[in-house]
Amino acid sequence: MENILQDLNDWLCEILIGVIRENCIVMFVDVNEKVGSIAEEVGKTPKSWNESIFSMIQTLSETVILPIAGMILTFVLCYELIHRITETNSLHDFDGFLFFQWFLKAGIAVFVLSHTFDITAAVFDLGQHIVLQSGAVIGDTTNIDIGDAVLILDNTLDTMDIPELLLLGLETTVVSFAMKIITIIITVILYGRMIEIYAYCSLAPIPMATLVNRDWGSIGQNYIRGLFALGLQGFLIMVCVAIYAVLVNGMILSDNIHTALLSVTAYTLLLCYTMLKSGGLAKSILHAG
Repeated sequence: MENILQDLNDWLCEILIGVIRENCIVMFVDVNEKVGSIAEEVGKTPKSWNESIFSMIQTLSETVILPIAGMILTFVLCYELIHRITETNSLHDFDGFLFFQWFLKAGIAVFVLSHTFDITAAVFDLGQHIVLQSGAVIGDTTNIDIGDAVLILDNTLDTMDIPELLLLGLETTVVSFAMKIITIIITVILYGRMIEIYAYCSLAPIPMATLVNRDWGSIGQNYIRGLFALGLQGFLIMVCVAIYAVLVNGMILSDNIHTALLSVTAYTLLLCYTMLKSGGLAKSILHAG
């Protein structure tokens, strides 16, 4: 009878250990894949992320928004000319150099407006270069060493009895489910950033049309700061990933499975939160309201 009970106990322990082991492996693999994809996603330019969407946004910007921006630019240039004449000469003496300045400013404004989409694309090309350089520094240190984790896990599980295994099995199931939700949120953050970039670029001609005027120029200046903030956000996300890598590699040295599970969950949730805040931080740094 004791042998039967022992065999039943061993059989239950084996099943529970298998479930726990599988939950942990799936969880660590999911985390590694998602964190590894962050650098790849933020390192893409709007064109390389989805060329079809990029072409659509470019067409909308150049066929729908650009004519409106042209009218705004016309108004701004007229306003600029009238303001210069009334401010400097009070409509009495005309200074030829004033008109030369106005024509030069108008030419620059038209050139900038006609190349607005090229300018926005150049900003994100610069952002891509920064992200790729930072990714080369971080390397593969973001990965959880699954081999070491499983080895530590096996050694720990062998010393546990059924009640502890049941509790740990429930814990790993809950944590694994939570990690899947966190990885989905990370995907939403990455995709949301790119959609924001597309939306931001689609309206680029309108704020660009205001740059030449002293009174209205703050609109365009603020837009440009916001544009660079979106490019800088990719670098800040890579900084968050680098910090996560240090925390994870310190965590994996622990042989306490409960601590390891809670740590990797907390660190991944922290990564998710800091990625979510990276956009606001980038705008704050560049004072883009």
